[in-house]
Amino acid sequence: MEARAIAKYIRISPLKVNYIAREIRGKNVDEALAILEFTPKKGARELQKVLNSAIANAENNFGLDRDSLYVAEAYANDGPTMKRWRPRAQGRAYPILKRSSHIGVVVKERE
Repeated sequence: MEARAIAKYIRISPLKVNYIAREIRGKNVDEALAILEFTPKKGARELQKVLNSAIANAENNFGLDRDSLYVAEAYANDGPTMKRWRPRAQGRAYPILKRSSHIGVVVKERE
């Protein structure tokens, strides 16, 4: 049995979130929350919110035991990119890409 949670259109680059998501994949949910709690990055805060939501979904919707849950998947996919222009020397314009993410977490029960 698995439970999932997805946060969409989060204004952070998916590269920055995937760097942190790699750290919690395969870990027990309490251990993963401890890692995210003490990681001083914005992506860790966002990932922590999604993980808490996935745990709540598992407990309330499926009746799973929190002690036997682990993080099966943690990912950040590309969301829409806002395109902006930055003035540069000699009248040129350089693009700025403000990326966004769809952050997802799947928790499963250990057998």
